[in-house]
Amino acid sequence: MTYLSKKYFAHAVGSLLLLGSSSAYAVNSHQQYAQNDFGGVGLLQTPTARMNAHGEFSINYSDTDEYRRSSVSLQVFPWLTATARYTDIRHRLYSENPDFSGDQTLKDKAFDGKLLLWQESRYIPQIAVGLQDVGGTGIFAGEYVVANKRFELSRDQQWGSVDISLGMGWGYLGERDNITNPFCKLADRMCEREGGFSGRGGKFEIDKWFRGPAAVFGGIQYFPPIQGLSVMAEYEGNHYRNDRAGVPIVQDSPWNFGVHYALNPNVSVKLGYERGNTFTFGFTLNFNFNQLHQLKIEPEPRQARPAREQPQPESWHHVDYQQLAADLAKEAGWSVGCLGDCEQRAIVVLEKPQGTVVEVAAQQGRFRDTQDAVDRAARILTDALPPDAVAEYRITEYQGNLGLATHVIHAPAFTAAYRGERFLADEHEAMHTTSATPSHQRSDMAAPTWGNQRFGWSMQPDLDQSFGNAETFYMYQLSLRALGWYVFDDSLMAVGELGINLINNYDRFNFLIDGSDTPLPRVRTRVREYAENQDVWVNSLYLYNTHHLARNWYAAAYAGYFERMFGGVGAEILHQAPNSRLAYGFDINYVKQRDPYRDFGFDDYDTLTGHASVYWQPRWLENTTLIARAGRFLAKDEGVHVELQHEFDSGIIAGAFAAFTNVSAEDFGEGSFTKGFYLSIPFDLFTLTRTKTRGTIAWMPIMRDGGQLLGRPQLYR
Repeated sequence: MTYLSKKYFAHAVGSLLLLGSSSAYAVNSHQQYAQNDFGGVGLLQTPTARMNAHGEFSINYSDTDEYRRSSVSLQVFPWLTATARYTDIRHRLYSENPDFSGDQTLKDKAFDGKLLLWQESRYIPQIAVGLQDVGGTGIFAGEYVVANKRFELSRDQQWGSVDISLGMGWGYLGERDNITNPFCKLADRMCEREGGFSGRGGKFEIDKWFRGPAAVFGGIQYFPPIQGLSVMAEYEGNHYRNDRAGVPIVQDSPWNFGVHYALNPNVSVKLGYERGNTFTFGFTLNFNFNQLHQLKIEPEPRQARPAREQPQPESWHHVDYQQLAADLAKEAGWSVGCLGDCEQRAIVVLEKPQGTVVEVAAQQGRFRDTQDAVDRAARILTDALPPDAVAEYRITEYQGNLGLATHVIHAPAFTAAYRGERFLADEHEAMHTTSATPSHQRSDMAAPTWGNQRFGWSMQPDLDQSFGNAETFYMYQLSLRALGWYVFDDSLMAVGELGINLINNYDRFNFLIDGSDTPLPRVRTRVREYAENQDVWVNSLYLYNTHHLARNWYAAAYAGYFERMFGGVGAEILHQAPNSRLAYGFDINYVKQRDPYRDFGFDDYDTLTGHASVYWQPRWLENTTLIARAGRFLAKDEGVHVELQHEFDSGIIAGAFAAFTNVSAEDFGEGSFTKGFYLSIPFDLFTLTRTKTRGTIAWMPIMRDGGQLLGRPQLYR
């Protein structure tokens, strides 16, 4: 359960740029598959059915004369690739009005997705289906089905191998119209495809998919016995006569040729000759989210030693509880609570029907992998307590006064595995997690008091950013954030954050308030006013009170300034059980909009906002959480917010979200509905010691007022 939710953009961005060069990170072998000009595995202008390794993240750039494309691609699952892209259309202006956008060229944003339908086998090719340029203006929109088969040219691989692709495309990929659209046989309407886009853009134009002219495309990629090198040739399905580049594009040949070379495991370059008349180039930076790791200088988990080297106390009276608490904190990240006589009361020895039980109340502040911390703690307890005297260790994990879970270790089985007394035994087989008992209902241990952690603070850089603006493509504010908190008791704490502007370019906005004609209240589009008029500001300042209501039921109440734009009062209730794949909760908040010209003032706008939320981790999508919220948003619109989060082995979480409300696309404005992406990055990927702190890099292509959630403290973790 998270008290604080902050986005330390600059720290995370800067750290990510070091991934390719730092020797602390594991890297995969030289990339064999090129990224096509649009981003995503392919050849030059055409996609292939190939997929990168799960977790592969790539930053791509390609220059094809009329178009410059910058994109990022992520292999979200082994069977799904997602790509986000901006295309700089060199010969078209953002607006014909120079007072509005100056001489900035048009930047078209787009999203692609590719789904693996069939994995390659000995006789059957790999097959994938994909969508190009969905959720945008549709300038490059197209759909495709493509198959790939790889052949070795010699048994000893002396002559290398070839990878052959063959596909059918629609839309932008099918303009050549060299084959009959097979879907025309299902319905006549499938033979026609409308151009342009509906509403204010940004919609998923499902009614246009796989309609209209179709074309065959294909290619071959030759991998000589030179590591990292490949040569490509392709036949594309577009004739460019309908392109909206601002100038005519002439195609002298449908054949394109190129060469791709991986300079090292993280950098590759590509040169091409396309359309029979145009030289192109591009490069890719790539690394794998599943393989990133950082060497640590912290102690390794304890290894069992002979009794003569590490004698155990003969009885409970000889146990050094203070040393035990210190070891739990240093080696396992468990901060033991204080109860009157401190550590000794927070580590309680009880006689129960199953035997002697040792109960520990503690907070876990360092290890992202809780099971790793539990394993380390069990090793410490085994060494520090009398031999053969304990039936169970029970570590109740707290956050404030909230008992999150109780980790139960069967002591005899764990000890036997730890000391190698059982052949091929695993310590984790002796561990399981159960619900934490509410502290106020327990007769044998009161809620722990974290008396030595009452005050804390940190200072981090923060980068707020937006892309695709009229005045300039990239707008930003780099600031310094000072965060502090004070704990009054186990249930009440104060949280505050101060922002200091370092540099920003929001003065380039032509209007302090967005000039779009929309009936929605300005709950988010006033961001430029806050950035332009405050060099030092109180980003948040609130009281946060939590309670453990009953088994797996938690509650919170909060009041103050929650975020830069809103403050008020609110409450939340959550049901979340350990080992459960389902959690749900409710929140309600009365908030007022903060005045951007007065640090502690409020404007006239107020609203009641709240949602019913469900958090689900499906078994068929490991390490993935689906979130759905239904309720009322900040602009008084009503609807649902859906979100998907996938965590990779490194701890990096990739997320995507969208909100659908009762606001029409016309009233919402450009983009039609709220959507965005983010990466949540654990900071211990960049530090020599473990930490649970995270930073977030977020991208919302169009900031509008519909479907906006309140930034507030949340219970779910």
